[in-house]
Amino acid sequence: MTGNEFYHQAFAMKWQARDSFVLKEVMAGDMPTFLKKFIAVHTSITDSATGKTIKATYYVAPDYLSIGTDADWARINITPKAAQQIADSFNCFLPTRKMVDDIYKSAKVKLEPVPMYAFRDSTPTMWQHHLIIEGQLSGKKACPPRRRGLIAGIQKDVVISGKISRDSKADRVAIYGWHKLDGTPIQPLYTGHIFWWVDYSQGIRLVYRKIKVGKKWMDYIDLLKDPVLQKLLCDEEFCDFYRYSY
Repeated sequence: MTGNEFYHQAFAMKWQARDSFVLKEVMAGDMPTFLKKFIAVHTSITDSATGKTIKATYYVAPDYLSIGTDADWARINITPKAAQQIADSFNCFLPTRKMVDDIYKSAKVKLEPVPMYAFRDSTPTMWQHHLIIEGQLSGKKACPPRRRGLIAGIQKDVVISGKISRDSKADRVAIYGWHKLDGTPIQPLYTGHIFWWVDYSQGIRLVYRKIKVGKKWMDYIDLLKDPVLQKLLCDEEFCDFYRYSY
């Protein structure tokens, strides 16, 4: 199925039907091949106790979750619960706020955000926004997707955050990012939406769950549980929310 075909079939779908449709297609492998070549992002911290620099590398999808072929594909927007199922199946996780900032800094292609104001949670608006982004890239005479490298600034990220487990309301989604060209995020870290609220601006960035710390590979959960090493991935007071339940 191409991206155009996906949106043609999904046009009238609400969030539940759209989630199910996306899960079916992605689990069947219906993703552009360029999206499967993850890109290294490097980060480091200074251990305050020892004064030593600790370096780490993690690997992220070059673009947001999409369906289709390399010739005809489209970004898709889903709930964090559906995103978590996909992440689990691919041995991945969703980024933190700090990681979204670091990914933006590392991005080879940065675009000015294009907000939309009507029917934000409708499937046709999601398709339209994807086309707008591709129009921006065409205006830049960009390479084909498989050769663009890491792209950022085009959507907010669904993130993992300690704010989720400490929110007074259950079943929240945390969103953050959508950086302007000056590096300022439009969206501060926010947990005000119920999990099933999904609009055109909320993208899913997959991150491989094994992090290289120095010469050692660590699972991201083990890293986030370490009071020192967690700072490589997380800049919040609490870094103990690891995944969405489904």
